[in-house]
Amino acid sequence: MTLIAFGINHKTASVNVREKVAFSPEQLHVALQDIINLPMLIEAALLSTCNRMELYLHVEKEDITAVIEWLKEHKSICKDDIKNCHYIYQGEEAVYHLMRVASGLDSMVLGEPQILGQLKEAFSFARTAGTMGSHLERLFQQTFSVAKSVRSETDIGASAVSVAYAAVTQANRLFSTLENTTALFIGAGNTIELAAQHFTSQAKIKTIFANRTRERASRLAEIHQGRAIALSEIPQYLAEVDIVISSTASPLPIIGKGLVEKVIKKRKHKPIFMIDLAVPRDIEAEVSELSDVYLYDIDSLQNVIKKNIAVREKAAVEAEIIIHKHSKKFMEWRRSLDAVSTIRVFRDKYQQLADTELKRSLSRLEKGESAEELLTELTRRLTNKFLHEPTRQINEAGSQGDEQSLSQARTLFSLDHSSEKNSKK
Repeated sequence: MTLIAFGINHKTASVNVREKVAFSPEQLHVALQDIINLPMLIEAALLSTCNRMELYLHVEKEDITAVIEWLKEHKSICKDDIKNCHYIYQGEEAVYHLMRVASGLDSMVLGEPQILGQLKEAFSFARTAGTMGSHLERLFQQTFSVAKSVRSETDIGASAVSVAYAAVTQANRLFSTLENTTALFIGAGNTIELAAQHFTSQAKIKTIFANRTRERASRLAEIHQGRAIALSEIPQYLAEVDIVISSTASPLPIIGKGLVEKVIKKRKHKPIFMIDLAVPRDIEAEVSELSDVYLYDIDSLQNVIKKNIAVREKAAVEAEIIIHKHSKKFMEWRRSLDAVSTIRVFRDKYQQLADTELKRSLSRLEKGESAEELLTELTRRLTNKFLHEPTRQINEAGSQGDEQSLSQARTLFSLDHSSEKNSKK
């Protein structure tokens, strides 16, 4: 049995591929219930974000061909698309990878904190679905602790570098000033909340929040003194908007090319800046073909987010040391489980031998035989039975010149050289 991390992320696949394998929150429960039925799976957790889709698995066999087939069929994706961009980590490498992900070391923006919250949600989903067992439970709990240590003991989160911050940077380049611009935020999750914080902290802007449920949009609108609308109302307000930031879990685009064409005419070709942070995309890619529209998706922000990370890169080196130590510690715990199992079998075997011999001696004692003689014989018989198999194995190792096994036997039974000398006298 081993632990496996299988995934596709922003380093290995374009947004075109990532949106094909993305799972919405509504799909996660069914997906977990489905995948856990694969014969070789024991435990499973699924993480799906804009930048990655990862499965963390406890499996009986290291071959995960069945998992790839499951993903291909579940998402109706070409097998070659998966084959060309997936990665697999096993054992300690899988543990190390998960801890790096949780600490923000594998993110598009080095050290970004949102991924930890997303992992905690993935953990919660797996628990609810009943696919989280003792091994993954222990791994995730220790991973959360490691991520907390990385945050508190290094400067990995010191500088303001995030996808949302990158969006603000790009907007500042397009507009001479953000003052009195109007921004439409579509969605109500952590990404949108963070983007709204960044934009409103930069300048006095007007805000509109659109979401599938108006209540969640109203919460953000109240915080930022903006207006809340439903998704269906976006066409009515889009012409008023200079900036659009979108991040929803919608399986289909919310804003199409035709709508934006009409909006641009109504705005008399006044530029509109659009950031699509969703996977699958919320804004049709063809919108980028229009004049006076500046559309960025997650991939196109990579050049922006490479800046201002010098401090985090230095902190990442320190974080790697922390993660390496704790991944080793976790694997020591897993190996200790094997030792516990072996010890239990070992003790049970020799306890049965002892019980059998004791029962035999007690029976003879009841018949009037000498207690002293019976104790002497019991001690001899137990010694012979306990040492029979180890003695046979040591003799065989000696006859084959197997010095390594002989050395291990000396260590296992605490046979130092002084013991050997005393036995020869």
